[in-house]
Amino acid sequence: MGRKIAGREPARGWVGGGAAGQKVITLERVTAHVSRDPSRPTAPLPRRPAAHAVTGDLGMLLVCLIWGLNFSITKLALQSIPPLPFTAIRFTAASGLLWLVLRGIEGPAPLPPGSLKRLILLGLVGNTAYQLVFTVGLSRTTASNSALILSTVPTVVALCAGALGLEKITGRMWLGICLGTLGVGLVIAARGVAFESDTMVGDLLSVVAVLCWAGYTVWLRRVPTEISPLRITAVTTIAGTPGLVIAGIPGLLSLDWNGVRLSAWWGLAYAAVFSLVLAYLLWNRSVKLVGSTRTAIYMCVTPLFAVTGAWLLLGERPRLLQGVGAALIVAGVMLTRSGGGKTA
Repeated sequence: MGRKIAGREPARGWVGGGAAGQKVITLERVTAHVSRDPSRPTAPLPRRPAAHAVTGDLGMLLVCLIWGLNFSITKLALQSIPPLPFTAIRFTAASGLLWLVLRGIEGPAPLPPGSLKRLILLGLVGNTAYQLVFTVGLSRTTASNSALILSTVPTVVALCAGALGLEKITGRMWLGICLGTLGVGLVIAARGVAFESDTMVGDLLSVVAVLCWAGYTVWLRRVPTEISPLRITAVTTIAGTPGLVIAGIPGLLSLDWNGVRLSAWWGLAYAAVFSLVLAYLLWNRSVKLVGSTRTAIYMCVTPLFAVTGAWLLLGERPRLLQGVGAALIVAGVMLTRSGGGKTA
């Protein structure tokens, strides 16, 4: 018999005799009555909404499509505009666009204390440093070497996130990362990879680019949750632009503006609006929703769209080995995204 609760009631249901009688109710009966009430079901454990999972996956697939096509589109634009001036113009235009969009949607809301320095540092690492070492590195190595080295980003992100205690990397996620990276290797190896002394400097710069982007992705997890992905993208892009403009000034001064083709301007617009503004916004949003490791695995999908874009825009025909690699990439992404690791 449980603990008893005594209380005054009308005449019906009294125990004992006389006007001083009391009604006796056991605590177990009260609890049982409440638990059986269909209007008050037990609250489920918190979990990520299915709608967020679907929109996150679709958003990252769009990022892969944008970045995959960007290789071929940018390659055509670079025939008229050298890499460093191209990057300087691209980031200047993107910064202005992001500032206007941010002012129009969110207004001049203040950032949480201490977060501005963190966002500026992220902008310097993920934009200034990454873009410079990637661009210069690509000019001193082959595109295949650069793409193969960059395909290690998911592995580096997983190692960093796990070591810092930001995410729990499960065995299923590691298997997915390995399959995805192997698939990328097959896709790129079908086109030929050669690590030689002539490409050593470019290859090392590509490794530095991997570390810069992995650091940017992992430390996005440390940004206060009340800061929106749009504000993160705007502040980090604006913070990273001055260094890129300074690096591009010599090329901008010597550029033959009259010789720039219309197709190069269209390519520059694509690289600024879609490959930078929209893709970075979706990337930052995915990191906040599902974590850095599950976001970074999608970098394995980008080469598939890159091969498709090269086929459609540059006439480079895909090969059978690339199809096998594509299947491994898809399997790896599915395993990693459903790996069940917890985020801190």
